[in-house]
Amino acid sequence: MAIQVDIKPTGTESAVVSAPFDQALSELESNSYKVISIPQNAQLRIKQGKDHYVSRNGNWVREGVIYVPNGKNYFVRNSPILGSAKEATQAHREGKEFFPTEVQVTDALKDSIEYPQKDITVPTKRLGDEELTVFAIGGGDSAKAQAYGDFLKEAGIKELPFWAVTDRDYVNKRTSPFARQVWFRVLDYRSDVIGNNRGLYNASRVRGVRSVSGEASAQNISQGEKSEPYSPTDLRSVLNSVGITGGIEKTIFEALNQRKH
Repeated sequence: MAIQVDIKPTGTESAVVSAPFDQALSELESNSYKVISIPQNAQLRIKQGKDHYVSRNGNWVREGVIYVPNGKNYFVRNSPILGSAKEATQAHREGKEFFPTEVQVTDALKDSIEYPQKDITVPTKRLGDEELTVFAIGGGDSAKAQAYGDFLKEAGIKELPFWAVTDRDYVNKRTSPFARQVWFRVLDYRSDVIGNNRGLYNASRVRGVRSVSGEASAQNISQGEKSEPYSPTDLRSVLNSVGITGGIEKTIFEALNQRKH
């Protein structure tokens, strides 16, 4: 298991870990990352382009779907699984559901929207018009939701599907609400929001984001990535290329090392 920093713009840095959900979440949080939201993920895809790793690979996001027996489904911005990752991952490993506490459900529903009880698709040209896509993709901003729709359209994608647990008999037989983490799927001929996945135990990608300063980004502060000093040979090559000779590179190199320490 290794953390891979693949996006390092000034302001926001993003990284992925491929591991069971609880292990990946722990690794990200220990490096000051928070699990990415779909609106953040969508904006990164727009910024980095359809051929970037973030677009060519799906990942778990911070959202979840809560399924209520004999009730409605809810798409929640902050999945209750985030607070009980070990328990949820183990439940999925055993082929079981994760049942959040009443308090966890109540907290999650504070930032939520009703989720369909069957699989649906929304045309990419309408992402800024539908209440679900404005909330899920745009974070409440219709312009951002439609910007992702336009991005998908340019990539040759005509629709965005939402997947749900469609067996209502199964849902209604549970003794209390259960939660599923959302997977934001790769761009290919579609771009899916998958709310019916019960595979947290797989070594799948979890993407995180953290805020960094421009200086920190320039210094490549991500774990496992060190900035190597230039050698006298490197300096000699550069100085020669601009017409400066005479062995001055050694003096410069020693001066730089003294400043570094």
